[in-house]
Amino acid sequence: MPETTPSARALRLGVAGPVGTGKSSLIATVCRVLADELRLGVVTNDIYTDEDARFLRSVGVLPADRIVGVETGACPHTAIRDDVTANLIAVETLEAEQGPLDVVLVESGGDNLTATFSPALVDAQLFVLDVAGGGDVARKGGPGIARADLLVLNKTDLAPYVGVDVDRMLHDAGHARDGRPVLALSRDDQASVDALADWVRRTLAAHRTGDHVPVDPGPMAPHSHAHPH
Repeated sequence: MPETTPSARALRLGVAGPVGTGKSSLIATVCRVLADELRLGVVTNDIYTDEDARFLRSVGVLPADRIVGVETGACPHTAIRDDVTANLIAVETLEAEQGPLDVVLVESGGDNLTATFSPALVDAQLFVLDVAGGGDVARKGGPGIARADLLVLNKTDLAPYVGVDVDRMLHDAGHARDGRPVLALSRDDQASVDALADWVRRTLAAHRTGDHVPVDPGPMAPHSHAHPH
């Protein structure tokens, strides 16, 4: 087992997932629930704009100076995994200027199912899927789905309108993740919002005591080319 030591700096929490899965709205929800309890900061990623940062500032979930936008200028996954320099500078500057902070949420630009954060940038990461993207997405796998610290099946309130069985999607996700946690979330369902907030609290507590060890989801996840008969 690797040795762990308590951490005094903020928990850096990555939020990844394909375009349109609701990453920004999820971050807004976390901020609404926890802003009175924890000192939060946000770093967003867009290719050529700071649109996600402007959205979060516009909804007033945090003071504007605690929300920073990074323009990656390339595919979003490169700035959260291959060369994290711009994001790391943004996070460290935010902590230096606005700290001490408890949690800094780093939102990836929308990318594909292979996008994961480097552990050099974040301490823990959650991966977001949208039920409206299809009930079969969770079982397709990928490193984010299989190995992120938390998988969120977002916008479950839309399931009846798109013909998705949320229970089946949860089952498939649990199988793909080999028992790692999965959360079905709707911002209109307070119980699921509370469960998300509790997960953030537990992760922060483990980070502070040194009991949370960042794990690299890796560029590949278990997969098979075998066809069932």
